[in-house]
Amino acid sequence: MATTVKPQGDDSPSPPSARPMAKTAVQSGARPPASIGVTPGDAEVAASIAALITDAPVPHPTLWKTFAAMMAREFRVLGRNAPSTFIRAVMQPLLFAFVFAYVMPKIGSGFSVGASSAAAGAPAGDINFSTILVPGLMGSMFLMQGMFGTTMPLVMEFSWQRTIEDRALAPVPIRVLGIQKITAGAIQAFIGAAIVFPVVYWVHAPGQGPHIDVTNWFLLIVVMVFASTMTASLGLLLGTVVDPRKIQMIFAVVLLPLTMLGCVYYPWSALHVMRWLQIVVLINPMVYMTEGLRAALTPGLGHMPLWAILVALIGGTVVFGALAVRTFHNRVVN
Repeated sequence: MATTVKPQGDDSPSPPSARPMAKTAVQSGARPPASIGVTPGDAEVAASIAALITDAPVPHPTLWKTFAAMMAREFRVLGRNAPSTFIRAVMQPLLFAFVFAYVMPKIGSGFSVGASSAAAGAPAGDINFSTILVPGLMGSMFLMQGMFGTTMPLVMEFSWQRTIEDRALAPVPIRVLGIQKITAGAIQAFIGAAIVFPVVYWVHAPGQGPHIDVTNWFLLIVVMVFASTMTASLGLLLGTVVDPRKIQMIFAVVLLPLTMLGCVYYPWSALHVMRWLQIVVLINPMVYMTEGLRAALTPGLGHMPLWAILVALIGGTVVFGALAVRTFHNRVVN
């Protein structure tokens, strides 16, 4: 069967069989390819979209809102682990109070305070080991909770999964994230130290309760705030400069000397019989925490001069905090 080819440019009318197809295409709304273009309606839609984009408010995430959001996330995670966190915070002061304030007096091996401490102004009958132990246990809890609450989560976040990156993308400088880490650790340390009060007051042998006399609440709050912040800064510093595989060894090497030589179980003034040791322990930041708490809680006992305590706590917080934020920034970026 022969097929007739229509010459190019021929204006002759289309065959009748093609007319119904063209009519159907027009009725269905389809356009021939040559007629595709921007209609006035499309231009109006594009103009309205451009106006919406131009007039849209520019998001301005504030520093405080972002900081509050990160803190809310931190406490949400802490709330999920509340039982384990509470047990960790209570176990140490509970065991120490039970052994030193209950068991030892019961078996007749209680501790006594020398004449040098009694001469400081406290009646000899009021000086028992529970009274000495309260500031020391609080200082120990500052160290344990502040460092553990900051270092251990940091080791997990800097692991191979790099979960720290989701907060590093927040619209704030990375140093703000480091400050948030210190703040969260300081709050945990503050709460952990406050738990010592009810534990020591309830767990002791008859007549061996602590004698606490808070004459300056402002001094107590200042010492607790700077002690908790300084230990959290130390935790952030250790968590960013130490290899995560060696963090357990560092805790064993650092925490044990800081605790045993941090005037936890004895006041700093009692070391006058070993003058060399009394001078050496001044490099231990925990000494200033425990002595500051003794100055606020048991002012009748001998303690370090108050100006030295405040200078060490405030200066140590600033120095360790600045170093920790700097090393944290370098660790996140690298």
